[in-house]
Amino acid sequence: MSLDFSIRKVINQVEEERVREGIEADPPLRKAVVAAAIHNPYAGSYHEDLSEAVEFSVGLGRLLGEMALDALREPVVSYGKGGIAGLDGSQEHAVMFLSTAFANPLRETLGGGVAWMSSATIVAAAGTPITIPLAHKDALYVRDHYDAITLYPGDAPRADEVLVAVGVANRGRLNARMGGLAAGDVIGEDGLV
Repeated sequence: MSLDFSIRKVINQVEEERVREGIEADPPLRKAVVAAAIHNPYAGSYHEDLSEAVEFSVGLGRLLGEMALDALREPVVSYGKGGIAGLDGSQEHAVMFLSTAFANPLRETLGGGVAWMSSATIVAAAGTPITIPLAHKDALYVRDHYDAITLYPGDAPRADEVLVAVGVANRGRLNARMGGLAAGDVIGEDGLV
């Protein structure tokens, strides 16, 4: 029997920061977060086997990746993911959509990426914001790309839903000056440097 993972709504939120600390950005920092409010058939009771959700997440990774590319309108340099399980769910219900099965097609759609994709998951009421951590897609230790974007999800997730989100950015933080590996020096072989 196939479970219902229908998507009730999608959210698309974009921001572009052009000036920080009185300095004009060249290029501006664009960040986007896209999300889907998905029916959670596991809500309300414990289920040992969450594999159908993991299988569903493969296509979800592609879908959210396409949406993120459309929203950002620039090459993706940083990324992250997150989820909110509605109040009848559990944190594991957000995690089930964000595994490697989701992340690999997401990376492919976004143009590659070998670095570990940071994430955040919570259980919360509809309208609770979630901050999606961002990091460089090819090397985790690019310090000026440690950033975040906050999603304001309106009426999602409902108690029997999971909100799955992807955050992307076109560059690192504006006026970053804390040192570390520079984006221009990334090798991109091991996801670290």
